[in-house]
Amino acid sequence: MSQHQAALNRVWTQVLLEECYRQGVRHVCIAPGSRSTPLTLEAVEHSGLTIHTHFDERGLGFFALGLAKSTQSPVAVIVTSGTAVANLLPAVAESKLTKEPLILLTSDRPIELVGCGANQAIEQTGIFSSHVNHALDLPSPSTQVRLSWLLTSIDYAFAEQKLRGGSIHINCPFPEPLYGGEDKTVFADYLAGVGAWQASGDCFSGFTENRLNDFAQDSKSLNFAARKGVIVVGSVRLAEAKQALALANQLGWPVLCDPQSGVSERWQRYDIWLQNKAASDALAQADFILQVGSRLVSKRLLSWIDHQVEAGGEYVLLAPVLDRLNPSHLRQKHLCVNVKDWLSAALKTLPQSQYSGWAEALIDAPNAVRSKLLSTPHLTEFDVARSIETLPDSVDLFIGNSLIVRLVDMLTSMPSIETYSNRGASGIDGLVATAAGVQKGSERSLVLYIGDTSLLYDMNSLALFSHADKPCVIVVTNNDGGAIFDMLPAPSEQKSQYYQMPHGYQFHHAAAQFGLHYHAPQEKSELESAVAHHLSQGEGTLLLEVTTQPHEVGR
Repeated sequence: MSQHQAALNRVWTQVLLEECYRQGVRHVCIAPGSRSTPLTLEAVEHSGLTIHTHFDERGLGFFALGLAKSTQSPVAVIVTSGTAVANLLPAVAESKLTKEPLILLTSDRPIELVGCGANQAIEQTGIFSSHVNHALDLPSPSTQVRLSWLLTSIDYAFAEQKLRGGSIHINCPFPEPLYGGEDKTVFADYLAGVGAWQASGDCFSGFTENRLNDFAQDSKSLNFAARKGVIVVGSVRLAEAKQALALANQLGWPVLCDPQSGVSERWQRYDIWLQNKAASDALAQADFILQVGSRLVSKRLLSWIDHQVEAGGEYVLLAPVLDRLNPSHLRQKHLCVNVKDWLSAALKTLPQSQYSGWAEALIDAPNAVRSKLLSTPHLTEFDVARSIETLPDSVDLFIGNSLIVRLVDMLTSMPSIETYSNRGASGIDGLVATAAGVQKGSERSLVLYIGDTSLLYDMNSLALFSHADKPCVIVVTNNDGGAIFDMLPAPSEQKSQYYQMPHGYQFHHAAAQFGLHYHAPQEKSELESAVAHHLSQGEGTLLLEVTTQPHEVGR
């Protein structure tokens, strides 16, 4: 009977993974473990699934997050029981906010081994709390439970995910034995209960998704042609950002682009020139703000939006989800739409605004900012941020959190490039792994800009770049700790020891440990040429370490 249990474990996981495949899963990320054997072996044997492995569950979760970002499809993660499951939480928290669809297939001890001192057993039910959008706690595989129940439960979880995004947690308690059981013929009659599903190639059950708004419903009430408007472009895909630029050009409105959009326009560097009263007052003539995408980096831009709406301006947000993306709790009209389709319809329909060109005088403000960004004799963090302007559009860009993304927002004109970030929870804990997942999913070269503390935190994930199939570059700015606190009002007496936390480390040995190329450029031209040369002629991954003065940015 024990080998029958091993076979039944495999039957359940075969059905589970096949339905995940039919729901769109094509990539499965696996960490090592014994309790997860039924899931691992069925995933490996499935001809339609691409398998990725990593020894670190925390990094694996972020790698899957990056895969989901670039493929825009659900990605499954398989881990063993115990703290392996808990290590997925940071990536799950990010996916809750930024909506990447992850399927967490966590193996577990059967219920009789939980809470009784059994090895590697923790309470996994509800472990991700509200950070997942659906949790399915399976019973141990048993013929007393119909496979049709398993299938409808899986389909309902995916339906919720398609509506709300984020992660699904499916907890799978497997009794021993975990090995053997390849002969599933003993359960042929049990499988016959879902024979029609097996033969069809379709999902067992289906749910219809309804979008809440479309352009036709909104265009007349918004009255674009009579507005003196501004378009703000947040975290969206490059194709949507380009549509937003085209719409702004068609209406004759100014457009303010967050670096996560991957694009720029003539009004760039607004985080600096909005400090100028004359320029800010000129932009304040706007009576309408159309924001495409969310999660803006610039606090100064957010403050300007607050002021405009509180003064009576209308504020419309285009976003594909119903999450409350309104941190200042402003009066806002949130259009839950397919952003690409909505903008496409707008471009076909909207005329030029009667206030076309109303903000043309403001284009001198960004030029004035740029003229003051003089080069220094040595390589600075400002130079690192501005080096993004030289990247070719044939590569992808991943911008880390903390200081680098703020400097890019303030100083850089984006070169119309597909750009990724983790700006949901905005943590620094999985940036390397997420970037590696993006690269694997896009199958394009990628450049990652990251800070030294972020890289220290996620150094294990350099292993994911060890065998990159396209030339990749990691640019790490080493300012010996958290230099961002020079820009923030941290207490001066404790700033160094308890906020910046200087470490004194460099990364050439880390590069060697993981088989990466390494170079430490000393000048901006050397940095830019090293990036360009590796992307065009190099192989594998190049780690470029730029050492800067710890307190230079905050001066």
